[in-house]
Amino acid sequence: MSTIPKTQVNTDADLSDRIKASSRESPVDTRLKTDQRVLARVTDGIYRQPESAIRELVSNAYDADATQVIIKTDRPRFETITIEDDGRGMAPDALAYMLKHIGGSAKRSVRGSSLGIANPDDPMLSPKGRRLIGKIGIGLFSVSQLTNRFHIVTKTAGDNWLTVASVVMRQYSEEVSPELAEAEEREAGLVKIWREPASSLEAHGTTLTLTNIRPNTRNTLRSADLWANIDADPSLGSEGMRAIEPPKFHIGRVKEGDPSSLEGHENQYDRLPWTPEDDSDSAFRKLVDAVWQQVEGTSMNPKLDDIFDYYLRMVWRLSLAIPVPYVFESPFEMAISDQMYLYEMPKNLKAAAKRFDLGNGETIVATRSIGEGARDGGDFAVFVDELRLTRPIKFSGLPTTAHAIRKPLLFVGSCSEDFPDVPREVSGGSLKFEAYLIWTPKIAPTEHRGVLVRVHGSSGTLFDPTFMHYQVSEQTRLKQITCEVFVSQGFEAALNIDRESFNFAHPHVVYLTRWLHAALRRVATEQKRIASEIRDEHRIAAAAKTEATMSGIVRKAWQEEADDLGAEPPLVVFGQGGPESEIEDSSTYQFRRAPIFGQETVGNKTIATPRIERQMQALVQLLAAFGVLESLSEQQQERLLSRILQILQVTV
Repeated sequence: MSTIPKTQVNTDADLSDRIKASSRESPVDTRLKTDQRVLARVTDGIYRQPESAIRELVSNAYDADATQVIIKTDRPRFETITIEDDGRGMAPDALAYMLKHIGGSAKRSVRGSSLGIANPDDPMLSPKGRRLIGKIGIGLFSVSQLTNRFHIVTKTAGDNWLTVASVVMRQYSEEVSPELAEAEEREAGLVKIWREPASSLEAHGTTLTLTNIRPNTRNTLRSADLWANIDADPSLGSEGMRAIEPPKFHIGRVKEGDPSSLEGHENQYDRLPWTPEDDSDSAFRKLVDAVWQQVEGTSMNPKLDDIFDYYLRMVWRLSLAIPVPYVFESPFEMAISDQMYLYEMPKNLKAAAKRFDLGNGETIVATRSIGEGARDGGDFAVFVDELRLTRPIKFSGLPTTAHAIRKPLLFVGSCSEDFPDVPREVSGGSLKFEAYLIWTPKIAPTEHRGVLVRVHGSSGTLFDPTFMHYQVSEQTRLKQITCEVFVSQGFEAALNIDRESFNFAHPHVVYLTRWLHAALRRVATEQKRIASEIRDEHRIAAAAKTEATMSGIVRKAWQEEADDLGAEPPLVVFGQGGPESEIEDSSTYQFRRAPIFGQETVGNKTIATPRIERQMQALVQLLAAFGVLESLSEQQQERLLSRILQILQVTV
């Protein structure tokens, strides 16, 4: 490894000047530095999965005003990964600052504006006005999760030169000399930098090439553990099924001990839901459709782990995390009409949700002014190999189930809280967000059950199935709810350093949690109310159908036996008996209740239900049509009807 010359200078300005004067034959050698000792640990990888590192690189491109990011892999080998964007690129002074200040991001600062990486009028925005995602300056070095070696080629518009950097990250260690332990800065790796002539003056952007992928990372991307488990247990179960099933869709696998070769036929080593002829948008839609098709097939509760290998799961989760449009339509911009029950959640957390309807062609964002925050990423496209990523959440064309409620329930709301009674240094400033909650009997994949919080369109937490620790026992109903929250102001300070978890003690998280739990109670209340109404309607409809059927049978019998199409069955009344209850109409059949129905209640259970009583009336009418009752005395008629009632009440 090269040594640092004695003449090396440490100031940002000097390093910037040296980069400008460099060439391939005369590169600049320098060291990576961190502003704080603890942030040196980023070189050991603070992110949990390879996808997290790729997510951070995409976020960096977004902050650089890129309109397109292209990620290419040599799947399923994963020897090399490239990430190319058409963002602003980095000038030598910006690159110098980044290399010397890991964890000391110039974003969101006046310094960032002077370096061209933040808006000159508002350092919280990108140069072109996007709300910045990154904030602490470790996004680029998240690649340490993937490799300790990478190559940067970057250029700004109007610069005749490319800036090239070759980076070797150093593994973090607590075992250092006492002198280094006291140092304010820590060495994080070595960088070789040079400048080369550019082929286009106006071209701009950054390309990262990752080589020497870490063995553990490569095995993760290859789903090596999954395939090893399948190979280790090829036996068939008692029903002729593998104990461990391969994923329904996968990118193929390399041969054991020979990464240059693939298992299976050269052109059939993978199984994907799209074809080579599909364009990038169609291919991704087919990926989403493949999950929903499982609901209508053999899997009622499809899980990504069962459907996809790691690579396809990574693509899915990455598409959920980045600021891109929805695969089909946003719920706020759909012409919903009568496809859903629609509710708006009021500001008062104790007030009930308000039902509203949309006319043909109307949308929620246009009529209720809710959902502007869900539009983030409309001018941002991310490609992973042949797929263009979009949010893989579906709101229309959902499969029907046997549930009483046949349409989804969609709740929308917005909130703005300034915390007037709390000092700003405690509250963290104002909080603004919009949200939707959708209840539907079936959610696919099951990983979409829960709440996903997006801060300026981006998320690292994915769906939280606990709904931020909702304690009410609603296990079945919670499995039928998907919720997204779109934060437009605040909350960033509540994100932990990896952006994959929250500080639940932060006032913004406390407030959002309270709002979410109140919203869940509203969803449960309305879902129960609608289900009860529908069940009542079904009972009434069923009773009406039964009544019509019985009446039709009796009427037909009277018409046939009387040979008179105008004949109508007589009225049948079960009364208390006695002179005061007599009916003057001689065609009415009147019976005393007691001899027929006897004791009408046992405990709290009613024996003579309205349905049973109506059946008895129809039977009397039928017996009368055939003249059966005419030859019987009143007591015999009562005994006959009593025995018929006993037969109707027999249960097996």
